Parts: sequence; structure tokens; C-alpha cells
Amino acid sequence: MQLPKGATVAVADGAAFHIYRNGGDELNPKLTLQPAAELAHMDGSGGSHHQSSAGNPDDSTQIEDGFAASTAAWLNTQVLGGKIDNLFIIAAPKTLGELRRHYHKALQAKLLGELAKDLTGHAVGDIETAIANA
Repeated sequence: MQLPKGATVAVADGAAFHIYRNGGDELNPKLTLQPAAELAHMDGSGGSHHQSSAGNPDDSTQIEDGFAASTAAWLNTQVLGGKIDNLFIIAAPKTLGELRRHYHKALQAKLLGELAKDLTGHAVGDIETAIANA
């Protein structure tokens, strides 16, 4: 994957979200961690009262889905505000599925690609390698 200079890379799972900027060239990404995003809490449950069952996700699933929704809302705001022109998203598979449910059309237009992989706890070099191999 060629990642343009200045592109934003979002790395997320159900509990962590990191933003990087590419300071390298398209073939040799050099990611720099950006300040932590301020996420507004969104409840992934869709209602005020839920009990765990096969039809209703447990509390941890609701929290993870809410976190993914909050992450997507932040990314949407950044794209709509003109702060992100090129975006590559790396997320744990379940989180990526939830993120996709909340993408704004403007975000979809700026999306360079996605990678369904949990790299939130990995070193920057691992993330750069994953992008280069995508």
C-alpha cells in the first residue's frame, strides 16, 4: 500500500484508538503518533436498558461498540472539518465492522484503505510494515 505523505492512519480496537501521520514518502511511511483524540462517549446499546442474552449483547460488547461508534464520530468530524484528507484505518476485525456502520459519506471518499488487524499494542514499525504489505 502506498501511503501519501501527510496521510492519517487510525489504529483502533474496542478500547484503544491511536492517530498517526505519515511524515515519510509513499513507499516508506514514517508514522508519528499524534495527540490523543478526545472521544465523546457513545452508548453502543441503542437503548437505556439491556439484559445479556443471545439477542442482546453483553455489557463489554456494548462498551466496545460504543467506543467504535465514538471513534467513527471523531473521524467523521475531522474529515468534515477538513483536517483529514487521506485516511487509512487499521482495526481489529469486529471493531472495523462496527466502524463501517458509522462512516459518513465524506469519510468514505477520503478512505485510502482498511486493514482488519489488531495492531493497537504494537510498535510503530509493526504498523508501518503492515501498511507497506497491505
